[in-house]
Amino acid sequence: MQAGPLRGGGRNVVVVGTQWGDEGKGKIVDWLTDHAQGVVRFQGGHNAGHTLVINGRKTALQLVPSGVMREGVACYIGNGVVVDPAHLLAEIERLEGIGVEVRSRLFVSESCPLILPFHVELDRAREAHREASAGGKIGTTGKGIGPAYEDKVARRALRVMDLKSPARLESKLRDLVVLHNAELTGVLGAKPLQAAPMLDAALRAAEQLRPLMADVGYRLFNAHRLGANLLFEGAQGTLLDIDHGTYPYVTSSNCVAGNAAAGSGLGPGLLHYILGITKAYTTRVGSGPFPTELPIDAPGTVGHHLSTIGQERGTVTGRARRCGWLDAAALKRSIIINGISGLCITKLDVLDGLREIKVCTGYRLGDRLLDVLPLDAEEIAACEPVYEVLPGWSDTTAGLTNWEQLPANARRYLERMQELIGAPIDMVSTGPDRVHTILLRHPFRA
Repeated sequence: MQAGPLRGGGRNVVVVGTQWGDEGKGKIVDWLTDHAQGVVRFQGGHNAGHTLVINGRKTALQLVPSGVMREGVACYIGNGVVVDPAHLLAEIERLEGIGVEVRSRLFVSESCPLILPFHVELDRAREAHREASAGGKIGTTGKGIGPAYEDKVARRALRVMDLKSPARLESKLRDLVVLHNAELTGVLGAKPLQAAPMLDAALRAAEQLRPLMADVGYRLFNAHRLGANLLFEGAQGTLLDIDHGTYPYVTSSNCVAGNAAAGSGLGPGLLHYILGITKAYTTRVGSGPFPTELPIDAPGTVGHHLSTIGQERGTVTGRARRCGWLDAAALKRSIIINGISGLCITKLDVLDGLREIKVCTGYRLGDRLLDVLPLDAEEIAACEPVYEVLPGWSDTTAGLTNWEQLPANARRYLERMQELIGAPIDMVSTGPDRVHTILLRHPFRA
């Protein structure tokens, strides 16, 4: 093997959400995949949800990378992803049911930790316990993501590679059932789980997953040096990152661009462009501070407009998303953390028809003025947003594909956004379909 990548190797782009998730990453990854030969998931699990609209038909993905909707594109699930075998197989079967070929081009890292039934039960029982004890729900999806990452960090996780060895699988599984039943029954008041049904299900899944197992990092390295363009698909959003988000109201993985390397096994020097996906306003699902939040229940209000016109419900949970004005101070934090090369603004068309549009440029916190989101969640909750008011527009932006077609005030809004956050806007999404996109600078050619 050569010591380093060949000259003239492929170009690699990382796509990350810059807010609290749900920014529309799936559509952009699908659009960019036209110029990529491989798409990589590098963190999270099936708590992530990407909805693609292709020729008017919606497809929801959770674990399988969005590149699967392009024929011939290789799809990789990196070691930073936690995998529920039953869910992954069900998602593959659902895609096959609509005519998408998956198995010959899906590669799952042998190092991925497994999500098993006791992780799901722990997740749900803990959330119920927090609510009952007045500690406040975190707002997890109840899919076992956090407990699976806990086992990984504690160095006791079952991993995809363990599915290759029935004896090793059984031994480790029985130990974990004993450990987690102690918390389920002794602390959370839940019923114990039995190891035998879990083992049987895991062994059945192993037969189907074995052909998909791969050394993903090595495959990515070889694909890159042979000239393949690779696209790294982040899940959730920067402000939900376990280290850099509004802790503890965060997800259980690192959602930021730097984790594309650690979560896939490809070195950070081979990540060439970081594309941040940003809604033209702000949404959040679940608990946690949200400085620019608006009420969404009253018809005729801006919050109700954003919620209904934007169809703001979670892809995975179906929960109504909280909605509010664009928060440029929070975006500055994301720009810094990710080293953003350029932004794609999504759902601009949702703002059509608003008489005026507000942008949060900073916060008042006691006698202090802040121009960037604080790190402490309690301080964030106490922040009073400082707004700049911009004129809205009455003409539609839906479906436009050229910058000059945008209403003048829509262009001014985007230009002011660039000034406030210090990053260029390279793409604008004007609708859910692939073709509803304005391209100013192509990430694979920048």
